[in-house]
Amino acid sequence: MKAWPFARLGYLYATAVALVWGTMLSTGKIERHEGLWVFRGMPRWAFRRGGSCVGSCYFTDQNASPAVLRHELVHRAQWQRYGLALPLLYAIAGQDPLKNRFEIEAGLSDGGYLGH
Repeated sequence: MKAWPFARLGYLYATAVALVWGTMLSTGKIERHEGLWVFRGMPRWAFRRGGSCVGSCYFTDQNASPAVLRHELVHRAQWQRYGLALPLLYAIAGQDPLKNRFEIEAGLSDGGYLGH
């Protein structure tokens, strides 16, 4: 799917802010996984559910299994497609991950929303 106009600028801005945020707060391993910065050891208040993706950064305590990283790579692509509009679009899609189109697209099972 083609990116929205100005999405790249929003994606790059979100990534820059998230890199600073993650570097300041992470107490665990920081690594790059297929273009996704993974910040482990983040304080629980710094992300939602098991982890949060902002731009090309994923914040979590230790929730970084291969399945979860596949899920977060899709969220990274969503950031690339929608830029800074993504948080608003995500909120409109609803907080129930089983009905949220962005979580469904990222894979409910990989995201840990369905029993394995």
